Amino acid sequence: MSAPLSFDGRVVLVTGAGGGLGREYALAFGQRGAAVIVNDLGGDIKGGGRSSAAADKVVEEIRAKGGKAVANYDSVEDGEKLIQTALDAFGRIGAVSRKVLALKKILRDRSFARTSDADWDLIQRVHLRGSFLVTRAAWNHMKNQKFGRIIMTSSAAGIYGNFGQANYSAAKLGLLGLSNTLAIEGQKYSIHCNTIAPTAGSRLTETVMPPDLVQSLRAEYVAPLVLWLCHEACQENGGLFEVGAGWIGKLRWERSLGRTVRQKNKSMTPEAVRDAWNEICDFTDASKPASIQVILMFRYLQDINTKEKLVLSCSCIRCCCVGQSSAVGQTLPEMSFSYTHMNCILYALGVGMSSREPDQLKFLYEGHEDFSCLPTFGVIPAQSAMTGLGSIPGLNIDFTRLLHGEQYLEMFRALPTSGTLTSRATVADVLDKGSGMVILLDVHTYSGRELVCYNQFSVFVVGAGGFGGKRKSQKAVVTAPLPDRAPDAVIVDQTSRDQAALYRLSGDWNPLHIDPSFAAMGGFESPILHGLCSFGFAARHVLKQYAANDVSRFKSIKVRFAKPVYPGQSLQTEMWKEANRIHLQCKVKETGDVVLSGAYIDLHADASTDGLQSDLVFAEIGRRIRDAGHELVKKVNAVLGWEISKDGRTVREWTVDLKTGRGSLHTGASEADVIFSVSDEDFMEVVTGKLNPQKAFFSGKLKVKGNIMLSQKLEAVLKDYAKL
Repeated sequence: MSAPLSFDGRVVLVTGAGGGLGREYALAFGQRGAAVIVNDLGGDIKGGGRSSAAADKVVEEIRAKGGKAVANYDSVEDGEKLIQTALDAFGRIGAVSRKVLALKKILRDRSFARTSDADWDLIQRVHLRGSFLVTRAAWNHMKNQKFGRIIMTSSAAGIYGNFGQANYSAAKLGLLGLSNTLAIEGQKYSIHCNTIAPTAGSRLTETVMPPDLVQSLRAEYVAPLVLWLCHEACQENGGLFEVGAGWIGKLRWERSLGRTVRQKNKSMTPEAVRDAWNEICDFTDASKPASIQVILMFRYLQDINTKEKLVLSCSCIRCCCVGQSSAVGQTLPEMSFSYTHMNCILYALGVGMSSREPDQLKFLYEGHEDFSCLPTFGVIPAQSAMTGLGSIPGLNIDFTRLLHGEQYLEMFRALPTSGTLTSRATVADVLDKGSGMVILLDVHTYSGRELVCYNQFSVFVVGAGGFGGKRKSQKAVVTAPLPDRAPDAVIVDQTSRDQAALYRLSGDWNPLHIDPSFAAMGGFESPILHGLCSFGFAARHVLKQYAANDVSRFKSIKVRFAKPVYPGQSLQTEMWKEANRIHLQCKVKETGDVVLSGAYIDLHADASTDGLQSDLVFAEIGRRIRDAGHELVKKVNAVLGWEISKDGRTVREWTVDLKTGRGSLHTGASEADVIFSVSDEDFMEVVTGKLNPQKAFFSGKLKVKGNIMLSQKLEAVLKDYAKL
């Protein structure tokens, strides 16, 4: 037999505990070791009167059995007083105590036509507002102690409706909505909130049920569910349960697959609704939505920088952002991702690899002598970080309005073909774009203690702008314009009809990419391909064209997602080589639409052809930043840019950011406080001490743009040149 559930050391508040369900809860908690606050106003079933006798009697019963309990006679509208009673009596609610809440029933049944303002207001105050006030009073104590359990008591009348109970039904269903939101907001603090709809004999049901039925619906048959939901071992959160006579059932929403009755560029008519009514109401193969994220769908997915207004299907759900500055620097809980060679192969197939191509077999066959994982697989362990944005203090995000705008991935070593990776995510910055808000999310992924890759997700929240924040950030990895010439190389690959169905098996389960009805809600004629799938196609085209599929050559990739792709269309990657940077854009060949813009891939130099000596120096600088970034940021407090030339033309750009966070190093131009331009050869002369920087400057070998005084701080970056 399993060990009995204990509530030793816990503090429990039960409202309406003078009789019925509340009394059973209080007695059961007291018997199992909890310290109980027995709250009861002592009124009648219509909310009138006041007496301390009911609460005092329950307290006496608990104490008589060796338990701990105190009485409270305040109304639930005085929520702070109820919580203060717990603090005064047991003094531990803000530290180690545990807390639950159950609310008492009061009725004023009337047919709707006869319901007065007083009848309506009393029920809303006691049931709905009272729940709000008591829970709000306890909420911060729960957050501080990182634990809480809340039970809201709804009713079958609230779920299904009942004649003569319009006021009661409205309040009880309101409690379910309150409970569901508290479950979401409390999750990261281990505060769980669930709702029960009990059927039990009480002073309320005695007036409408025969005695023998009341007897079979004793309140003691409900209390065990409440105790389990309140125990720290129970991880249920956001559930709704009907319970009575020893039976317990869980309820959930159900939704028909529905029918899209709007046609592109045509007016939507009531006749179209009428003609589709049977299909709209057909619950065959119904879906079961579990969160708001899948209830509404944004109407367009498109380039976030276009001027076309994004129109959403519902204006009643707001996306607001409060305290954006406080969100910057916030970290998300660490995430682990375990995988095998099968995940690597599945991803390679998802981005278009085929065993028909001999040079692709190394990504598809675990027995290949050079079996490798595609570098862009590095987005997979990191992408779940975006779902954690909703838990960041200062951000209140409606995920139905969130678009994936840009992506940057940098590799620090080849991905292992199996193992466990750990990712740590931080909100790097929050930007105000007017029509929306951009969140920059930095995710560093490690194998053990070794940094494997770094992702920067740039997500756009439609309608959340206008809060007066900055429009640009030095922390953003920027896109780059294409060279003004015809592409140096072009590769075309046709996606399969099942490309999205295959790619989603790597972990992106958004029904937009598989469910025709869901895609139609977003204004698409059929499910669309994942943006990160197109990202993978383009990356492997570059890897094939310019690195002979050598994954060790792959350094980083940056793209902006512009327009959607439909499975079955052909992706055309156009490439321009500039030293070890490959500029690219990806189009749908059939339409000419650009789907990836401002994109580039940086490759590590091939030492046998065009390697730069300075690359090794910057690699060491990058290592120093990772090891002692905070110290360097304190000393330098500047962003340094480098333009390295060879044979008279710039072949490499570096940005050393020693101004923000822990510091960072990346290739490519960005907003720098000072930019140094020097040839690869002269750079090495300066680094090794053979060429004095001042002489290099006055002779024209070293050019400086921006704050020239910052050149004095180069010593902090370039010192100990022998190791460099």
